[in-house]
Amino acid sequence: MIWVWVSFLLLVGVILALDLGVFNKQSHAPTLREALLFTAGTVVLAGLFAVALRIGYDAHWFGLGAHVDAIDGVLNDGRTAMLKFLTGYVVELSLSMDNVFVIALIFEHLKVPLMYQHRVLFWGILGALAMRGLMIGIGAQLVALYHWVLLVFGAFLVITGLRMLVADEAAAEAQVESWVTRWLRRHFPVTDQFHGERFRVTLDGRTVLTPLAVALVLVETTDLIFAVDSIPAIFAITADPFLVFTSNVFAILCLRSLYFGLAGLIARFRHLKVSLAIVLTLVGVKMLLGERVQTWFGAHANGYLLALIVLTLLGGGVWSWVADRGRDRDTPTGPA
Repeated sequence: MIWVWVSFLLLVGVILALDLGVFNKQSHAPTLREALLFTAGTVVLAGLFAVALRIGYDAHWFGLGAHVDAIDGVLNDGRTAMLKFLTGYVVELSLSMDNVFVIALIFEHLKVPLMYQHRVLFWGILGALAMRGLMIGIGAQLVALYHWVLLVFGAFLVITGLRMLVADEAAAEAQVESWVTRWLRRHFPVTDQFHGERFRVTLDGRTVLTPLAVALVLVETTDLIFAVDSIPAIFAITADPFLVFTSNVFAILCLRSLYFGLAGLIARFRHLKVSLAIVLTLVGVKMLLGERVQTWFGAHANGYLLALIVLTLLGGGVWSWVADRGRDRDTPTGPA
């Protein structure tokens, strides 16, 4: 089993090496076309990986599919593993979209030049992979040892989904950003000047952090906060650590590459928050119901869940688009 993990991490390493060492070797502001091309590449890779999972779990490569999934109590065959991966991938993508908007606000507040933002996002990916890997490992062990943890996760997701509809998350996120910035300035010397793409420099004989380092810490902090919601959500789909981790990784790669195209658009999807709240509540209820979902819907339960999540997200996008068109039509364009 260790070799399938090693192989996947090598694949991720190759993708990141190509990203930083070939496509973005020189600091520059990625164009929308570049962002969309690299995003399309990650989506294609995720699709190919899903096909590989179907083959690998059916053939039990390196022990894949040899253990009972604690969520539904079945052995994952190729079709089931592929559906769970794709569902987890879509869930992680949707729940991390708000993260893109928060990162954009961080860069705007710190006035990070566009040409240096990719470097922050690149190193942020490495930190995100490490943190999420640790959280997934702990979560998988808890689920395997204590089945009641699923009920706790499910209740947490339902409460979080309902809270999203009424809470002022922007104010809470601004408070976290302010606290982290104050902590950094209290414990480390920080300069207000950028020094190219460097995270730290030596000034007057002492090492100081640049605003780019502050941005990196804030990006990692927000990713950790969002992971608290998204990691339990995927455990409503599967407790297979490999499927959980790989779907997280592909979602992170896709969103970070799409950032430069999505950051300016995400604010226009005003009703996406409602869709995300529904998705969180949906997967929370599914986790609370446990194996009864499998009993009611049979072998197609995961396919139905994936379709329902996609329809919910599309509904939020269409609702936002229609509302924006109506608002633009009602807004005066000049003097009467």
